[in-house]
Amino acid sequence: MATNYTNEQVAYMIDKYNESPTRDTVQSLAVELGKSTKSIIGKLSREGVYQKAQYVSKTGEFPITKKELVVKISDAIDGELERLEGLEKSPKKELKYLLTLVE
Repeated sequence: MATNYTNEQVAYMIDKYNESPTRDTVQSLAVELGKSTKSIIGKLSREGVYQKAQYVSKTGEFPITKKELVVKISDAIDGELERLEGLEKSPKKELKYLLTLVE
């Protein structure tokens, strides 16, 4: 079976990506090595090096579900989670407000 990358290329990719784990690095490696970005990401993933970019909402926050907010509220007030599950139907903005009040 033919290999797509030499050991030297793999070591080079890992070193470059570890220096700067960004999408730009992946794209520059693809251009340098004459491969697609998907191929580079796939190889880095198989090597256990690739880090998926974390999603950030429009407001710049990491997303949190309503269920997670209700769990945090329950923990903050030492309440029974089962009795607070109906709160998940509330608007997220209001749940965040309630969490700030009880913390």
